[in-house]
Amino acid sequence: MSENATSLPSEQPSLTDACAAQFSNLKAGFEAKGGGIQFLRLHSAHVDSVIRALYATLISPQVDAPEGLCLVAAGGYGREELFPFSDLDLYFVARDEPAWKPYREPIAEMARTLWDLQMRVSHSTRTIEECGRLHSGNLEFSVSLLDVRYLAGDLALFERLRSQTILNLIVRDGNDLVRNLIDITSERHAKHGKTIFHLEPDVKEAPGGLRDYHVARWLARIGAISENRRWIGPEGAMFDGQKPTNIPGQTLQAQQAFEFLSTVRCFLHFQQGRNDNLLTYELHEKAAALGLGVNYGESVGPAQWMRNYYRHVRSIQHITTHAIGDSLPSRSSLYGLFQDWRSRLSNPDFSVLRGKIYPRSLAPGGWTTLLSLFEMMARHSLELSREAERWADQSLDALRAPANEGSGDSILSAEVWPALRRLLALPGTADALRAMHRLGVLAELIPGFRLIDALVIRDFYHRYTVDEHSFMTIQTLCELRRAAKETDGRADENFGAWRRKFAEICAELEQPELLTLALILHDTGKGMPGKDHTIGSLEVAKSVCARLGIYSADEETVAFLIGRHLEMSATVTRRDIFDTETLRSFATKTATPERLKMLCLLTCADINAVNPEALTPWKAEMLWQLYAMTANYFSRSVDQDRLQPADEAVAISGAALAARGDPTRLKAFLDGFPRRYLAAHSPSEIGEHFEWAQKIAQRPVQVKVRRRGAFNEITVMATDRPFLFASVAGTLAAWGMNILKVEALANRSGLVLDVFRFHDLHRTLEMNPSEIQRLEESVVDVLSGAKNVATMMKGRVNPNSLLGAKVKIPTQVSFDDASSSRCTILEVIAQDRPGLLYRVSATLAELACNIEVALIETEAQKAVDIFYLTRQSAKIDHSFQRVIRDALLERLAKP
Repeated sequence: MSENATSLPSEQPSLTDACAAQFSNLKAGFEAKGGGIQFLRLHSAHVDSVIRALYATLISPQVDAPEGLCLVAAGGYGREELFPFSDLDLYFVARDEPAWKPYREPIAEMARTLWDLQMRVSHSTRTIEECGRLHSGNLEFSVSLLDVRYLAGDLALFERLRSQTILNLIVRDGNDLVRNLIDITSERHAKHGKTIFHLEPDVKEAPGGLRDYHVARWLARIGAISENRRWIGPEGAMFDGQKPTNIPGQTLQAQQAFEFLSTVRCFLHFQQGRNDNLLTYELHEKAAALGLGVNYGESVGPAQWMRNYYRHVRSIQHITTHAIGDSLPSRSSLYGLFQDWRSRLSNPDFSVLRGKIYPRSLAPGGWTTLLSLFEMMARHSLELSREAERWADQSLDALRAPANEGSGDSILSAEVWPALRRLLALPGTADALRAMHRLGVLAELIPGFRLIDALVIRDFYHRYTVDEHSFMTIQTLCELRRAAKETDGRADENFGAWRRKFAEICAELEQPELLTLALILHDTGKGMPGKDHTIGSLEVAKSVCARLGIYSADEETVAFLIGRHLEMSATVTRRDIFDTETLRSFATKTATPERLKMLCLLTCADINAVNPEALTPWKAEMLWQLYAMTANYFSRSVDQDRLQPADEAVAISGAALAARGDPTRLKAFLDGFPRRYLAAHSPSEIGEHFEWAQKIAQRPVQVKVRRRGAFNEITVMATDRPFLFASVAGTLAAWGMNILKVEALANRSGLVLDVFRFHDLHRTLEMNPSEIQRLEESVVDVLSGAKNVATMMKGRVNPNSLLGAKVKIPTQVSFDDASSSRCTILEVIAQDRPGLLYRVSATLAELACNIEVALIETEAQKAVDIFYLTRQSAKIDHSFQRVIRDALLERLAKP
């Protein structure tokens, strides 16, 4: 044995070259034909030959020796599904500990050699007794035993391992293994948002991915072994009509999905040169150009290719869901009692067993009965059984029959809308609509929804397909409905204080079903040609309302919500909500308090469904403030809308009391500040600003950083000077802060008050409170001339930061003179980059423009910056607007 071990180094270079050449040949074969399954089998066979050769050299020249020790493949390698850069799971299984101790060093040498051959080996040595115990703390090991495959060593020991040890483990501890497997699967799904419709999915770990396919196979194998007390292959248990996935037509779909995803994962590994399973936008295009998994060598469009991807993962998600539902053992007697209680929900059409709905009759039902199935699901948080899905399929086929209305654009029966509207106002509406969509019921009711089925919009800001985005808006609405009913404070913990406020609005809605219908339809126009998807969505809505028999005021409400569904978001992000003109304009467009409530909730849900980070606490707060101020506007009369002298006197006296100052001097301090200053700041804040003003002669720059809930705020007071705004913006950018909004004010005496609200991306100030003072000092140093902000920015801004951008955003500069009575509004859309605000504000300062308010919005790689500008205390005339536009375009074109 030692002589064999010492002879290896002289052979190592040729082995390395041979392995590299074989891997290159396999890669070339895959790239020529695009066959993932074929690659997996050939790659596994190649690695088998290498491992057996090393085994013969290092462990035993006889492949079936020594006695008491065997080498097995596990996991993906055990299934002969070895992807290009996947880990190699190897177990040395010993009869007992003394049986493997003599081979400790050869085993270690074998592992080192495999690593030297660029194989990512994960090996361990286990006794057969250890293999027979359930490792609840290491579920991956216990599950991997379901896929063991003999490689070398004591064959009798392997047969004992497989036919006795693992078999007894499953029979004895199968329920615990199933529970643990289901729990881990649920946790994994939660990490991926519990949806298959990611625009950049992980083809292995995301719901509907390869891991789910294997979960279904593992559950099938455990169930079959537990029932038959003998070893049965996963395909036999899964696809021969036995439990747990006896779904007609599903066998071929599942296998095709596995073959497709296997090909895609091989492609991803080769493209990235590592075990990377993320299907990015760039790789969509490459895979589509190859026709990967579709018709290899024939290019298809990326959106069409991704629709094919979603079709496959949907079938895997389906079998996995049913496999989990059928395999889930009762957790406790309490759980069993709960399931028994839910069985009392049965009615003449459907029965409930173990949380699933079953049809009482096999005869197809009409629209009312079919919708009552999904209403039952949404009302009581139930799931559909396979029998219920088959019944729904048959009912839908009967409704599509030529003798029946119920397809195309024809008018449906008068009973459909009352049944549907009940469904659309329930706590589980989102789950029911997803099931209706998967089974084809939703598209039959609303044909226009087919336009956005698995539709990918490549804007790099939305995280999900268009149809899933719509369902997630409704899911947000359902969460708010549930939160409104909580009375013990749990809703605040789950959703945050701002969502509790929106939940209260949700509970006040008079017709929540109209809001849900608007959310279903609001993006259907994205599946139609044209730049403005709202126009297309309104066309679909008009057709749907006619089809369902929705007329008059209800139809107008749905059309209003769809037509204005971007209005509130645009107002929050692109207009100063404290400006009187902004508030009056928005209130006029909203028209009624009830529509305001519905539009607010629609906007909240719409933003929240873009991606998990889209509805920031800052944006939620601004949305709430706009809602509250508009609601107050509706509650006042026209005369009361104007700020009265008495109101101003109250604000000033309150500030004077807070500052313990003279009201006359305070009024002089306020002279020249816009009226909105009183609305945007509390009396205590105004009092503090007044105190600063009294000290400005001794300390020319006053700075204070505060934590404001989810964001930070820095307030700067100084006498007016060139580049003041730009200097503070540059300092914050140099510190890595993300600026959200800026309020720049000045009074008649030339005192400037700038309030920057920003997000501390790296939690610098939170984790290191002493840095707050250092940030304040940095601002003072920059404004006093002790530090140069341009120099600070150089260390922050990389000239090549735009080269790796996924999408190129052309710079756009536009002006609006109508939306503010005092200011010209400048909108700059550009590629997001560090220091962008500094560049824009410095350019405006060079042109002697005064920034009164700045709103900063980032959508993926697109920055949308809004500035309320004056020049010489007036709006900016059109000729000088052209000067500003040219200067900004030139400045932002530079790297």
